[in-house]
Amino acid sequence: MARSSQPSRGATIVDVAARAGVSSMTVSRVINGRTGVSAQTRMAVEEAISDLAYTPNYAARSLVTSKELRIGIVYSNASAAFMSEFLTGVFEEASARGVRLTLLKGEGGHPPTTAALEEMAASGVSGVLLAPPLGEAPEVLRVFRAARCIQAAVGAYIAADTICVRIDDRTAAYQMTRRLLDLGHRRLGFILGNPDQTASAERMAGFYAAIRETGNVDVQVAQGDFTYMSGLAAAEQLLSASHRPTAIFASNDDMAAAVVSVAHRRHLDVPGELTVAGFDDTTAAITLWPPLTTVRQPVRALAAEALGLLLAEIAMQGGKSRVPRERILEFTLVERQSTAPACSSPS
Repeated sequence: MARSSQPSRGATIVDVAARAGVSSMTVSRVINGRTGVSAQTRMAVEEAISDLAYTPNYAARSLVTSKELRIGIVYSNASAAFMSEFLTGVFEEASARGVRLTLLKGEGGHPPTTAALEEMAASGVSGVLLAPPLGEAPEVLRVFRAARCIQAAVGAYIAADTICVRIDDRTAAYQMTRRLLDLGHRRLGFILGNPDQTASAERMAGFYAAIRETGNVDVQVAQGDFTYMSGLAAAEQLLSASHRPTAIFASNDDMAAAVVSVAHRRHLDVPGELTVAGFDDTTAAITLWPPLTTVRQPVRALAAEALGLLLAEIAMQGGKSRVPRERILEFTLVERQSTAPACSSPS
């Protein structure tokens, strides 16, 4: 198992819950002095808070006493598994901080309409949190900038006036590709993600960085857009080649799951005849057979961290902001049963 070396970050309620071995809702109850928590559990949570130096954003919470603090959540992600993790992280952190959320969803994987965005901006929200890919959607950013609404985005790269929280996609993809090469694979397939997202380009760059180090590698690339359906089409393209790949690395778990499905339909053994790797470590990675080797990006923690930084920025309005404009969290390579050494005589 490999781990990135990323800068440290402030603890979130998700971290406290993990340390204490309880749910984030239980941590919220302790923080807010609510009943229904045993003395032993309360002590474990308080010790975890102390160990991690976790500090609820009381500055932001104080705003609630005079004016209800509302945060807009804008999303249009095609992956239900990713969004489940994202929204769980947001809800848990918001609950602990006493923040009300207003959700706005785009349809068909597209951003919400300009009218809907403008209506949210004018509704009195104190800030907005953008799920990928909307943190890099020009029309979304333009509306909220024009309204002088503070923004934070998950999975986005540096954008003016926006707090960005992400992992190092390039290094993560490099390490996964390096792992496939170390297993002896020299015919690699790669499925790209949404071409409008910087994260997709960064993952492709990491993939090719590992390839260039090795040499004598047959590379086949197919375009996807992070959806399961695009993964099916990409897998059909790659596995129909006369010299098909012995390993396919997909830019997210949904597309990797689609590769496994196509392989099964073609009576290819995974991983005996085809190694498959994904990215994200959502529920999609463990609800199929074999479960996926993948890059784990901490989606819940990313969402919680972004919300925390957004609230800190809101609390500092009128003063000079010291909130970081970019926060990079750690990723992990998770090895499961979908990868194996290259077959000595692939078809």
